[in-house]
Amino acid sequence: MGGFFGCIADKECVNDLFYGTDYNSHLGTKRAGLVTFDPERGFNRSIHSLERDYFRSRFEDELDSFHGHQGLGIISDTDPQPIIVNSHLGRYAVVTVAKINNQREIADELLAQRMHFSEMSANNINQTELVALLINMGNTFVEGINNVYRKIEGSCSMLILTEDGIIAARDFLGRTPIVIGKKEGAYAVSSETSSFPNLEYKVVRDLGPGEIVRLHHDGYEVMQPAFEREQICSFLWVYYGFPASDYEGINVEDVREKNGRKLGEDDDTEVDCVCGVPDSGVGTALGYAEGKGVPYERAVLKYTPTWPRSFTPGNQSRRALVARMKLIPNGALLKDRRVVFCDDSIVRGTQLRDNVRTFFEYGAKEVHCRISCPPLVYGCPFIGFTTSKTDMELITRQIIRDFEGDDKKNLEKYAQTGSPEYQRMVDEIARRLGLTTLKFAKLEDLIEAIGMPKCKVCTHCFDGTSYCRYPETDEAVK
Repeated sequence: MGGFFGCIADKECVNDLFYGTDYNSHLGTKRAGLVTFDPERGFNRSIHSLERDYFRSRFEDELDSFHGHQGLGIISDTDPQPIIVNSHLGRYAVVTVAKINNQREIADELLAQRMHFSEMSANNINQTELVALLINMGNTFVEGINNVYRKIEGSCSMLILTEDGIIAARDFLGRTPIVIGKKEGAYAVSSETSSFPNLEYKVVRDLGPGEIVRLHHDGYEVMQPAFEREQICSFLWVYYGFPASDYEGINVEDVREKNGRKLGEDDDTEVDCVCGVPDSGVGTALGYAEGKGVPYERAVLKYTPTWPRSFTPGNQSRRALVARMKLIPNGALLKDRRVVFCDDSIVRGTQLRDNVRTFFEYGAKEVHCRISCPPLVYGCPFIGFTTSKTDMELITRQIIRDFEGDDKKNLEKYAQTGSPEYQRMVDEIARRLGLTTLKFAKLEDLIEAIGMPKCKVCTHCFDGTSYCRYPETDEAVK
C-alpha cells in the first residue's frame, strides 16, 4: 500500500518530517523518500530501499543535509518517490499512495501527444511520474489533479510540495485517507492519525473524497470541496491501520474489538482460550474473549528484536525460515488446549497452514480459526493490499476453480454468507489448512463495527461491489 506525511511550519521542520514519516512505516516495505524545500537552497530529496533495512537507519545519518520549513515523506510499496518536477505550474515535488491499473494506456496516450517520461527497469513505469505528467496538463494544480482523477483506473491520493505551501489531494472516492493535524506554528497531513500525538499535533479533520487543500504554517485553504460519494477501504480497519489510528473519526482498535465481540457472541464452539495472531488479530481476539466469555492468552507471540517488519531473502528456504521466525508458539499454553486463533484475513493461506501445523506439534488438542472479515473472493483493483498478481493467488479462487472448473463461476454465491457454496468453500479452506473449525466474520457485522453506511465503504474484495467512476461521468458500476 503506502503512507505519507507532510508538514509545514514557521521554523525548521525536518525532525517532524522524519519522525512523522516513520510513523507510516507499517504501510509499506519497499522504498522511502524525503524531500524538503528551502527558499535559499531549493528542493532537496533522498530515496532509499527498505527491502533490507529500516526507514530510520537509512535516513538518520543524512538528516543534517535537509533544510526548510516544509517537506514531504513517503513510505512506498511501489515506485521510487518523491518526484521533483519543473513545469509551467512551477517547481514542485509529489508523492502518491496509488494503484493505477491503466498505466500503459495513459503512457501511450501521452507519447502520442509527444510527451515523454522515463521508465524503470523491466520496462516498468513510475506511476508517480505519470501522475506528475497528468498534473502538468492542467492550467492549475486543481485542474491537473482532476485530470489525474479522470484518467486513472484505480485510486490515487497525493501530496504536492510547492514553493507556496503543501497541496493535499485525497483520492476522488476517498479509498485511502488523508488527515490534517495542527500545533502551534505548524500544520501536517498524514495517512495515519497515529503520526500526530508524539509530535504534539492535534487532529483537525479528515479530507473528504476528492477534496484538495493547500496548507501553510498558519492555516489552510480549500481549493476544491469534497465530493459526496465515498468508498473508503474497509481493509484499513481490518488489517492496514495502526491500532491507535482513526479513519473518518473511527478508531481501528475499537472496530476490531467490536467485530471480535460479535464473532465471540455468535460462536457456540467449545474452546479453552483465545489468542490473537500478532499484530492485527489481537484486537479481534480481545473482543472475541469478551463476547465468548473465555480467557485471552498469548499462545503465540511475535518475535520483534530482529524481525519487526517484512524482510524477503532471495533464497526460498530462507524466506520460509523468516516467516516461521516471526511467530513463536508458547507450548505451555497450547498443550492439551482447545485454542481459537483470531487473524485478520486469509489470502493464500500458506503461512497460516504452517502455523496450524506447528500449533498441533506443540500439543494443541484443537486449533480453531476466526477471521475478522469475510472470505476474500475478489482481488482488489483499487489498493495494493497484497503482492498477489492475479486473483488465482487467493485460496478461495483456487477452491472455486477446483469445484466449478472455472474460478469465475458462481462467485456471488460463494461470496454470500450461509449459502451452500459459501459453506462448502469455507469447509474446504479449513481442511486444506488443517484447522479443526474455521469461521469468518459476516459482512454486515463488519460494517456495523465500522459504523459507516455500507454505500460509503468499499467491500469489493468480499462481495464484488464497487464504485469506480469520476463524479462527472457515469454512476456506480458493479
